[in-house]
Amino acid sequence: MNDIHRIVEMLDSAATDASPVDQVTSRMPLTLEQAYAVQHRLVACRVQRGDTVSGVKLGFTSRAKAEQMGVSDVIIGSVTEGMCFANGSSVDPARFIHPRVEPEVAFRLDVDVDPGDPNAVPVVTQVAPALEVIDSRYRNFSFTLEDVVADNTSAAGYVLGPWISLEEVRARRDLANLGVVLEIDGEIAETGSTAAILGDPLRAVAAVKRMARAHGFALPAGIVILAGAATAAAPLPVTPGSYVEATVEGFGRVSVSIGGDHG
Repeated sequence: MNDIHRIVEMLDSAATDASPVDQVTSRMPLTLEQAYAVQHRLVACRVQRGDTVSGVKLGFTSRAKAEQMGVSDVIIGSVTEGMCFANGSSVDPARFIHPRVEPEVAFRLDVDVDPGDPNAVPVVTQVAPALEVIDSRYRNFSFTLEDVVADNTSAAGYVLGPWISLEEVRARRDLANLGVVLEIDGEIAETGSTAAILGDPLRAVAAVKRMARAHGFALPAGIVILAGAATAAAPLPVTPGSYVEATVEGFGRVSVSIGGDHG
């Protein structure tokens, strides 16, 4: 237990001070169960400082990324109000170590869900384009599965575009095959498809319930579900005024500027 406490202190300090640390597993073995225990305590540190859990996120929803990491299942983490940046706002790059950005699809949970209830059905009726900022607290952005789970799945920030009716989107387009474009300073950085997110982003909703049951997450109404990345992650620019924008075909754009307002 003392080891868990020391790991939590190390990772919490790394995040708050924006200073990288060595992998946990380079110092001691860590099981997946222990990694999630670290993650929960790490998020609790944020809450004790006045932050609030605002959602959950999935990682390794891309088959290519999962194969690269040698894993066969997704991972889950938490996001907080302190990680949420308003659409079109500016974020200080000094709060990150080596940030990367991914375009995502976000849902909002309409009802309280008991993850342990086999009859409970997560309901989402709104969807939004999103950007997620990931920022591993480990040196060189290098980690094992257990390391990244302990580090709250590299969660560092997110931006939500406008919420729109999921029913409206699905009536016009196939949510499982929408084009996604990530632009940095007006130049295309990455392109992809929502099909990269578990084959269909809506599958993330059921996956969140399953992972929440397995690893002790609460799913209250109103939380955000970040379904996973639709493209590879791109290094986040730290040049003042850099502008990052994601477009998801059929339901809008989401943007953030780095170290200055976009003019």
